[in-house]
Amino acid sequence: MSSAPNVPKLKNALSGSLDSAPAKLGMRLKLARQTRGLTLKGLATAAGCSESLLSKVENGKASPSLPMLHRLVEVLDTNIGRMFEEADGEEGVVFRAGQRPLITLDPLRQGEGISLERVIPYSTGHLLQCNIHHIDGGGASAGPIRHVGEEVGYVIAGEIELHVGDHAFHLKPGDAFVFPSDRPHHYRNLGTERASIFWVNTPPTF
Repeated sequence: MSSAPNVPKLKNALSGSLDSAPAKLGMRLKLARQTRGLTLKGLATAAGCSESLLSKVENGKASPSLPMLHRLVEVLDTNIGRMFEEADGEEGVVFRAGQRPLITLDPLRQGEGISLERVIPYSTGHLLQCNIHHIDGGGASAGPIRHVGEEVGYVIAGEIELHVGDHAFHLKPGDAFVFPSDRPHHYRNLGTERASIFWVNTPPTF
């Protein structure tokens, strides 16, 4: 039996999704790009679109055409269906070990040797942002940075030097911290082995 009659229905469904949920689509495209370590310019070039248009799509201010979306998901090694799934993880509650997105940060702008393991995925419904920061030996975050909110963390592995305002703190596994995000902050791995920090902040900023 031919599946051709279903094609228009699929296109109409996708068009409706593009119109009704540009913010969710944009967040998922951005997450997929960051997970693969691509810059905005790199993805735009590979997908044959302008960097400014892609930025608008990722920020929910524009909807991509179906051909553009096809090119984007091809470069990102995913599929259109994944971009429009209604629930993330198991009913949007459970995110299994080994299946969480791992984002490699841009070393020129966000820090050297750092990757973020998403504990809470992108979603407009979450008040919290939570990642496991993995920092290679000698790696450090860009900064200091400051923004609105509050942050709390727990060192899982390695030794970290955390700078908050004018203070530097030497942290080891089991140590925890909390501070208002409007205080300048950054960190670095003091050792040669990978360090990991369970890090929560609100509101979502990254």
